Amino acid sequence: MSTRSPLDQVTVRSMRPADLRSVMVIERRSFTAPWEEATFRGLMRRPSAALLVAERESEVVGYSVTWFAADEAELGDIAVLPELRGLGLGRLLLDESIALARERGTRSLYLEVREANRVARELYRSAGFEVAGVRKQYYKEPVEDAIVMRLDLDRKVR
Repeated sequence: MSTRSPLDQVTVRSMRPADLRSVMVIERRSFTAPWEEATFRGLMRRPSAALLVAERESEVVGYSVTWFAADEAELGDIAVLPELRGLGLGRLLLDESIALARERGTRSLYLEVREANRVARELYRSAGFEVAGVRKQYYKEPVEDAIVMRLDLDRKVR
């Protein structure tokens, strides 16, 4: 019986331009209205943004994008290869993004998530995010409300 975790061989690091081909495959497989490669390239040039990848055996298997303004931040994008979901990669990327936000002195971390995406909503809730509001008809393809969630980083870590 193996006691190895699927995360044993995973590292999280800053995204590089060479990662974009893999990132775009994951992005297109994960979202009905995927971001363009130019969006990622532009964010990579901004000091106010942090783009991370989860890498396993030299393969990019997930990523996250966070941007910062004053003492707030927004987790703008997080995705994992569909066939590797449920193994803890999303939680690993989320935890690394939260840690980075704390390091940068962020007081509040926000995100939007599709109302129907119960798996993601539960992941965020389990990390301490709380519902802060709803953006009506925020998403297109299909049209759906976004649940705005907020994590108060001023609270003591449990």
